[in-house]
Amino acid sequence: MKIIVIGAGVVGVTCAYELLRDGHEVEIVEREPAVAQAASYANAGLIAPSHSFAWASPKVPGILLKSFYRNDQAFRIRPTLDPDFWRWTLKFFRQCTAGRARTNTLRKLRLAAYSQARLHLLIDEVKPVFDHIRDGIIFYYRSEQSLKAGIANMRMIGDAGREFDVVDTARIVEIDPVFEPVRDKIAGGIFGHDEESGNSNLFTRELARACEAKGAVFHFNTNVERLIASGKKIEGIATGAGTMNADAYVLSAGVWSPHLTKPVGVRLPIYPVKGYSMTAPIGPDHAPPRLSAVDEDRLLAYCRMGDTIRFTSTAQFSGYDLGHRPSDFANILNVAHEIIPRAADYERADMRACLRPMTPEGTPVFGRGGFENLYFNTGHGHMGWTMAFGAARIAADIVAGRTPDIPLDGMTLARN
Repeated sequence: MKIIVIGAGVVGVTCAYELLRDGHEVEIVEREPAVAQAASYANAGLIAPSHSFAWASPKVPGILLKSFYRNDQAFRIRPTLDPDFWRWTLKFFRQCTAGRARTNTLRKLRLAAYSQARLHLLIDEVKPVFDHIRDGIIFYYRSEQSLKAGIANMRMIGDAGREFDVVDTARIVEIDPVFEPVRDKIAGGIFGHDEESGNSNLFTRELARACEAKGAVFHFNTNVERLIASGKKIEGIATGAGTMNADAYVLSAGVWSPHLTKPVGVRLPIYPVKGYSMTAPIGPDHAPPRLSAVDEDRLLAYCRMGDTIRFTSTAQFSGYDLGHRPSDFANILNVAHEIIPRAADYERADMRACLRPMTPEGTPVFGRGGFENLYFNTGHGHMGWTMAFGAARIAADIVAGRTPDIPLDGMTLARN
């Protein structure tokens, strides 16, 4: 069967690879000039199922309200006149209960853990080089109060089968000596010894080459303008380069996915949430960390990637605006200088903003909606890098008419 995958981020390319493994003829259509140029370009780099906590939680509405007068909040809201902004935000607020947060977290965890296992199979098969580190991730806390709360939250993850260690400051320093000069600022933490990290952009480029070796064709600088629908089928896609046709279509276009489905009567519950990243070069005189870590009090992550280190932070509800100002990176720079001041050359850092394709629940959208040959693999939000590998197998299984390996409760258009 000939299949067109719309979108060449890590989700789309990984999906294309799984479809190729199943024997399909695959073409990938991408609006950017290369793979992994949008949300996959400079993401956090963490492959961290243990960090599957739903963003929609009871404390988040209060944080968003504070962001109207404080720019240092990890969650910010900058309202727009777009009706879809308000529609999505209200749905997000409805998920901000303890019960919904627990349900959504466990669903995300199930997919993320399955995806990590699929990643290892993919690595054995393709052998990509992508600054992969498999020695764990440190989640550290600055106060006894936040540490106790973090341990309590992690019980839910542990009860679901994820293993981790509660560690004191001395053990954190032992795991990564970069914390020795600032041990007085760390109350303790959680060590996810099965967590990993890597460069999503490098991985996607390597996997794209593997796709091409299997016969895949990439169409770059090709914007999909609309889906051509006829009855219960998609007959083709209209692009700037003309009409393209296939037997089936898989939508992995990130934040642009709803723009394609809305005109044909399908409303995807996806809206962009902006994130910020800073990538700084590591020189011979620097003292970088050994492992990736998350500052749980500041809701900031950093990740060692070869001769660079990347910091990521902030979830900003502000529509499709990709702009950024120096003040948007103030929290990132403050933590960098405070915790690992000698890790890299922060004066030469590359600053970037991206748009994460979020659903209110934080779980992606799979399956079909209204058309026999249109399949969804989109809306992975801030965990696209972690979820991509399992999501690809799920999407390929659905295309083939097979039952996926894990339940898809809350991961279809029926968001229950």
